[in-house]
Amino acid sequence: MCQLNAQTMIQIHNLGETNSVFNHFMAELRDAAIQQDRFRFRHNLERIGGIMAYEISKTLEYEMEEVVTPLGIKEIELVKEQPVIATILRAGVPFHNGMLNMFDHADSAFVAAYRKYDKNEDYEIKVEYYSSPDLDDKVLILCDPMLATGESIVKTLDGLLDEVQPKHIHIAAVVASSDGLEHVKSRMSRKPVTIWVGSIDEELTAKAYIVPGIGDVGDLAYGEKR
Repeated sequence: MCQLNAQTMIQIHNLGETNSVFNHFMAELRDAAIQQDRFRFRHNLERIGGIMAYEISKTLEYEMEEVVTPLGIKEIELVKEQPVIATILRAGVPFHNGMLNMFDHADSAFVAAYRKYDKNEDYEIKVEYYSSPDLDDKVLILCDPMLATGESIVKTLDGLLDEVQPKHIHIAAVVASSDGLEHVKSRMSRKPVTIWVGSIDEELTAKAYIVPGIGDVGDLAYGEKR
């Protein structure tokens, strides 16, 4: 289902509101017992990424091309220009791979962002690394599994879009908090943005963890970090 915010004109598509096999993958991703299987956890992130990429593909520009078969020629409408798919390391890698399975000719961008805590357990979002192709007048998909406060998304886009203007920005998150979505909408209100989520969870803890959420996606996919 698509929600359109009248003030920001940002569209939000919540895929979990429509009954489909997508919800089975979401359920397994959240299930604490199934999460113990890292391979299956990463695979479910990839499958969710593939489905979101398919849905995003419906919004792109297409053009007619001729395909030569063994018996003739068939005209088929194909994506006019591949998007650029960006992700935030390390949790976003399986999600990103799922999108690349659909957009297999797309360029990619990578960003290193993390929470830096002080002795009082307060934190700020630090972004230390960008690797990106030219994004000017391109369709950009930024995929990150968890949209908690939304600050990682905002800071990542601020860095990626310095002095460039994409044609359109798609933000894809497996789970988002209501507060995080409001923050992103307020900061991205002047940009052409569409947000895609698998679920919107209402609660955000004092330490900015989404409840019921999923858990630490990076740790579940690749092991606990120091």
